Amino acid sequence: MLTKRQNLLETIRGGNPDRFVNQWEAFGLVSGDPIAAKSPRPLKGQEIVNSWGVTIRFPENTPGPFPVHDYEHKVIKDITKWKETVKAPSLDAPTEAWDAIKAQAAAVDRNEKFLAMTIAPGIFEQVHYLMGMDDTLLNFYEEPEAMHELIDFITDWKIEYSKLLVKHIKPEVIIHHDDWGSQINSFLSPEMFAEFIVPAFKKLYGFYKANGVQLIVHHSDSYGANLVPYMIEMGIDIWQGAMTANNIPKLIKKYGGQISFMGDINNGVVDVSDWTPELIAREVERACRSCGKLYFIPNTTMGGPMSTYPGVYEAVSAEIDRMNKILF
Repeated sequence: MLTKRQNLLETIRGGNPDRFVNQWEAFGLVSGDPIAAKSPRPLKGQEIVNSWGVTIRFPENTPGPFPVHDYEHKVIKDITKWKETVKAPSLDAPTEAWDAIKAQAAAVDRNEKFLAMTIAPGIFEQVHYLMGMDDTLLNFYEEPEAMHELIDFITDWKIEYSKLLVKHIKPEVIIHHDDWGSQINSFLSPEMFAEFIVPAFKKLYGFYKANGVQLIVHHSDSYGANLVPYMIEMGIDIWQGAMTANNIPKLIKKYGGQISFMGDINNGVVDVSDWTPELIAREVERACRSCGKLYFIPNTTMGGPMSTYPGVYEAVSAEIDRMNKILF
């Protein structure tokens, strides 16, 4: 029997996996580095101001936190003056501040799992965190020069942060979040995406790949089928969060061998208050049978091993185990 790590590699390399990769099982996730700790995720009912100066609120009865973007709370009110208001977080931290996450990393069995870290928000998300989604999309058209400057600034900061992660943690997998669309289309046209976003991620992911990171897993739980060629160009190995609206079987047939797909079990369908075992069994079986054994990892579309409603993630995992017995 292959280890979880070996089985993932067989799956994404078109080899001979002996079962489906069961969601996040192949990744030994560690978290809590001292730089990320400066921008903690608010708990439900909380509001925080993170290290970029962004106010983030997690209201009751919502699946997650999101920035507050009324005029008062926007960090960038005029994109042409972004240098006056945007201050990147300090990357200074005493060496001993890395000890806790180093201990987590040392505890990961790298024969069984990949040492993995999740990075959020992404470059596009950081832009709209600072000014709001409406202003962001308008400014791509109205102030492209300033947007290029801001994206370069964020990317350069991320690379400096990445140097610390490589130095202290030596991750084998980076799971990077950056949502690039709604459920029906990408936020940017492919042409605009290629101009503004692709160069930034080629630079960032290129740095990781040149410094010991074996796999890039990119989370975008949205429509992005029109962006897959650019994902490949960026160096993404696995698109995580790939929703059913993207027609994953068709993408596997077209791009399998260049990129793999992790998802096709929409949280909006299964991760609901009135979920049932029968609902989850149906969705998992559909995904496994339609997507096949290679270049596909069945997974909910949430960006980590969790669910909004208790028991959903575990029920999905149990159904994947059931499909393993049937299909392998």
